[in-house]
Amino acid sequence: MTFGFHSAMEIATEAIDRVHTTAGSHSRCMVVELMGNKAGWLTLYAGIAGGADIILIPELPYTIENVCAAIEKREAQGKHFSILAVAEGVYDVKEARMKKKERMAKRAEQGYTTATNRIAKDIERLTGIETRICVPGHMQRGGSPCPYDRVLATQFGSYAAKMVEDENYGITVAMKNNHVGENRLKDIAGKSRLVPEGHGMLEVARRMGISVG
Repeated sequence: MTFGFHSAMEIATEAIDRVHTTAGSHSRCMVVELMGNKAGWLTLYAGIAGGADIILIPELPYTIENVCAAIEKREAQGKHFSILAVAEGVYDVKEARMKKKERMAKRAEQGYTTATNRIAKDIERLTGIETRICVPGHMQRGGSPCPYDRVLATQFGSYAAKMVEDENYGITVAMKNNHVGENRLKDIAGKSRLVPEGHGMLEVARRMGISVG
């Protein structure tokens, strides 16, 4: 967990919270596009916190059939709206087999600039349910940090200053098992930390009845 994550999650969660009223009163599907081009941590955590019904992240390519099945299941239960938390970098199972340039060319050919635009259109086409998109955008990364992030940043900064004092270089500060520690920079530099299949928060989402595509 890095400092800044909780602050972004609070804003993303609030965005999901705020669309519930419109979705419920107008019987709509609301697709909330959240930051996450390669990793779905923010979307996963904010989706659970905000009560999203469907969470789509880049690490788990989706099928639109599964998405629509989840929406129609809610309809059959008398729940005439659905909230989708969607990471901006998601792609379906067919696109997962393509290279990035091929995916972008295919989307351009179909007239979609983002995955969320296509998802919204496909939901309307396949279910007949009016669907809208909400994009909080860079607001997720701005504003004042939450108290947790302020404390975490101070902890990291204090630890880093001690490392400089000890002339201990080539490391990065990290939180490990709720304790501030360190990693060798060469072990982690340039490596993305993605949501692994079977991660505890994915299991939480599934047990809560949230579809992950």
